Amino acid sequence: MPASRTPVVFVHGLWLHSTSWQPWVELFREAGYDPIAPEWPDIPDTVAEARAVPERFGGHGVADVTAHFAGIIRKLPTPPVVVGHSFGGLIVQQLLGQGLARAAVAIDPAPAKGVLALPVSALRVASVALRNPANRRRAVALTPAQFRYGFGNALSEAESAELYEKWTIPTPGRPLFEAATANLGPSTATKINTNRAGRGPLLITAGGRDHTVPPAISKGTARLYRKSPAVTDVVTFPDRGHSLTIDHGWREVAQTSLDWLARQSR
Repeated sequence: MPASRTPVVFVHGLWLHSTSWQPWVELFREAGYDPIAPEWPDIPDTVAEARAVPERFGGHGVADVTAHFAGIIRKLPTPPVVVGHSFGGLIVQQLLGQGLARAAVAIDPAPAKGVLALPVSALRVASVALRNPANRRRAVALTPAQFRYGFGNALSEAESAELYEKWTIPTPGRPLFEAATANLGPSTATKINTNRAGRGPLLITAGGRDHTVPPAISKGTARLYRKSPAVTDVVTFPDRGHSLTIDHGWREVAQTSLDWLARQSR
């Protein structure tokens, strides 16, 4: 990897495969970065393989996924930019707070410990796993109708169905349990370090029509950084749902991220 090219690490969230980042990888490479989109631990390299063996990766939680990506980052020649969506957005904030990244883009990030907003739509999506305590140790899949509500509600029915078939995989249920109970006890699985001195800049996005991570959660996340002197910016995409990284409008979100990084000289 040429030293002059800044690495970028993409981190997906629940129910999507890492290959869903491929258009972003290509765009960031064209912009002069060296991007990679690693998979979560134990998830196979393709959507088809992941669908076939969900029992291999059902038990992973936020802490070990973050540790997995931290290990990848430590092998890079220079600290990367990290870009994450949903639970990936939470994970990249943890990596930024650990001093492992030079900047982070958290796209409609899952709630960190301390975010108190509990919109009904977010609870409805999370209930796919939370309704059965055994799902803490399992991988849980979405039905097309559940994907339509949680991801594709701002899309046509046809596009939602197409994205479901192309990118969705079963996902560990444990992160949803960790997020649901984060503010009820001492658990630190979803905690982020918002006070690290000299941390890199952070961009948080909010999709105005996002059912899975409604704007109240993104705004609550930003409030956790209110005492930090480091750059923390928020951008809202008013008409976008949780599919904003993979649907027909992905390029707007990606270009907004690139433009923001350029302004931060990252």
